[in-house]
Amino acid sequence: MAYAVLIIDDEVILAKSIHKYLERQNYDVRSVASAKDAATVMDSFHPDIVLLDYQLPDGNGIDVLRNMKQNYVGAKFVFMTGHSSIELAVQAMKEGASEFISKPIVLEELRLLLDKVSGLERKEKTLSYFRSKQAEKGRLAAILGESPPIKDLRNEIEMLLEAEKSLGGEAPPPVLIIGETGTGKQLVARALHFDSSRSNGPFIELNCAALPDQLVESELFGHERGAFTDAKERKTGLIEAAHGGTLFLDEIGELPLNTQAKLLKTLEDQTVRRLGSVREHSVSVRIVAATNRNLPEMISNGTFRADLYFRLHMLQLTVPPLRERGTDILFLANHFLKLKSDRYKRTGLKFSDEASLAMLRHSWPGNIRELRNVIERAVLLTRGNVIGSPVLTVSAAKTSPTPTNWPAYGINIDERDPGNMDLTEVEKSTLMKALSKARWNVSEASRLLGVSRDTLRYRMEKFELQKPAKMN
Repeated sequence: MAYAVLIIDDEVILAKSIHKYLERQNYDVRSVASAKDAATVMDSFHPDIVLLDYQLPDGNGIDVLRNMKQNYVGAKFVFMTGHSSIELAVQAMKEGASEFISKPIVLEELRLLLDKVSGLERKEKTLSYFRSKQAEKGRLAAILGESPPIKDLRNEIEMLLEAEKSLGGEAPPPVLIIGETGTGKQLVARALHFDSSRSNGPFIELNCAALPDQLVESELFGHERGAFTDAKERKTGLIEAAHGGTLFLDEIGELPLNTQAKLLKTLEDQTVRRLGSVREHSVSVRIVAATNRNLPEMISNGTFRADLYFRLHMLQLTVPPLRERGTDILFLANHFLKLKSDRYKRTGLKFSDEASLAMLRHSWPGNIRELRNVIERAVLLTRGNVIGSPVLTVSAAKTSPTPTNWPAYGINIDERDPGNMDLTEVEKSTLMKALSKARWNVSEASRLLGVSRDTLRYRMEKFELQKPAKMN
């Protein structure tokens, strides 16, 4: 990350040597030789750290330090001197210096000292811990399911990650994830980060709908002290904080228009400017955005910028709704059942056939999030070991328009005929009915069933359903 360092030292050769070394370490550096020049630069440069020599041509470092600490509250000071003494070090610390270093200066030791002063050392240890915790639940393997739509999604992510390996340290292009609420867009964003070459960097999330419009820009881009009324200290924005990693912007459709313009510039230039600052920072950030809104429609309404959409839309991933994922519904239901059973120390729980059928008939408007909450409630309220359909609270009112409709497969069960209710047989029978009605036209049958052609072909292969020879 481009921390700003101001060197105040009249030893030209030493200052030049430090300047070049810190620039190679990705610090943004300025050098001056006097206290007077330093005051001018401080007003425009706004350094994060000041390297201050004790002996200057127009004053001593202690007086300069005392004056600067009063006028530039956000900066941290490292005191340098060739006249090392305990008394001088104590005096410098009393006046507000963060660290004290003696000349001659070893550049590697200086870098470690600056990392410590800027908080990078502590931040890296903290980030390392949280990265490991996030990675446990953020890999591609966490996107569960075997339905054709979800397999296609995993394949797209794998191809994208494979292609990005050739980029090296360069920031990969942004990705737009679209899908209904609760489908698992966050899981996709995490997989894009934790299975990528940027997995050692930070993964930072911001829900754009969770903040008032007037705070979003400051949260993303940061601000300088005095940039607005309550800006009492400098603040690093989330884009800078995500340097070397990924910034996930959930609900991107809620981003204010003026902030959309600034985000587009960051995507184009890989630079960021804090509010109230005249200096731009170079950043290397992968932007992943997600939305359940219709962005083209928002562009028509003037609430989303077309240029930002086309920049994000270059790589788009679509997360399928749960109702289109077939038997993934039961697979995920059993997955959540195990998790919630372990959490509440309930062993031996299982779903009844009627409960399984009810889940498959339900349209799941809240998608996976709704399914997870329904299962947790069932675990809490079930008295015995079998979870029945009544306790699942997936009422007919929440299903598709026809109460007996099974949206995941388009199954219509005649409730007046309580014949064979075996789940596999019901599914196979319904597929046969739809195919027969469509005269084995797969496109027409998939329309009748309310599923994609790929999903229908997958189910036909599973049950080995083939067009009768007399119809060929």
